[in-house]
Amino acid sequence: MAVHEPVTFEGRSRREFCTQACRLLSAVAAGTLLNNCGSGSPTSPTGGSGSSLPIVNGVLTNGVVTVTIDASSPLSAPGGMALVQASGNPLLVARTDQNTFTAHSAICTHQTCTITGFSNQLFVCPCHGSEFDTGGMVVRGPASIPLRAYSTQFANGTLTITG
Repeated sequence: MAVHEPVTFEGRSRREFCTQACRLLSAVAAGTLLNNCGSGSPTSPTGGSGSSLPIVNGVLTNGVVTVTIDASSPLSAPGGMALVQASGNPLLVARTDQNTFTAHSAICTHQTCTITGFSNQLFVCPCHGSEFDTGGMVVRGPASIPLRAYSTQFANGTLTITG
């Protein structure tokens, strides 16, 4: 009976080759899963995160945010939406009527990502695709809790947000 040398692949035994191949396939599979996180899973955006919201600066004084609304503001006309930044406090603001605004926390209730996008008059979280209407209500999850609402008043071109 002849003794056969073990089959080798690039100087490796069959066992070493299979071990290395399994490790490589595991790494590829893990990389594919990680790359697909946020694209194609049931909790990811179907159409991306929408368009980026325009950023408007506000002034925070004693817990009250004020925003100047002039003709150049993205909030100058009904239907306008913006991400208002005031001393690191991001707020989602929408102008729903000539003198009516809504303001909500821009922190998604799913996993605390900052909401920075919009699509079809909905605020869109870039992390997992949750969508909220201008009233802060969840339109599409995975978020299940509405956004925190703030009171608004508008007079003489100044929007005041409290809450």
